Amino acid sequence: MGLSGLRVADVSDPGRPVYVISVAAELVRVHPRTLRIYEYEGLVCPARTRTNIRLYSENDVRRVLWIRHLTQNLGVNLAGIRVLFELEERLGMRILETLYAERDQTAERSTTGSAVPGTTKDAPAGVARPATPEQTTSPDQPSRTDQPARRAAAAAASSGRK
Repeated sequence: MGLSGLRVADVSDPGRPVYVISVAAELVRVHPRTLRIYEYEGLVCPARTRTNIRLYSENDVRRVLWIRHLTQNLGVNLAGIRVLFELEERLGMRILETLYAERDQTAERSTTGSAVPGTTKDAPAGVARPATPEQTTSPDQPSRTDQPARRAAAAAASSGRK
């Protein structure tokens, strides 16, 4: 079946996992190992095929761009990013997006340019804040916050088999 057989919603759904790890890594200009580290740390949770191949969605790619921005431009470590993402999930709001919007509004009001240069960095260009895990996960895909629990359960199950 070619692209003509696909519905428009299938092509434009940002939550649909379509990128293998090498393509996703190239899109965000990181090494595939970096994406594996982010997954291990619970910051991103790509879908898996039946053969265990990672598939990343547009939302996953956006999330990785935010992670890169926070680490490289703002100096936040991965533990801090995890806390920020967990806080956003608990509160049900997009904290980082709100902060950037408020900063942009303040900058627009300040036409004199009195802001101290270099105190804040811009968010990744053209990147909207990724949807919360509740919006990006389907019923058959666990949320990002379930990942550490799944990892611990898998470790316990494998140690019990010995």
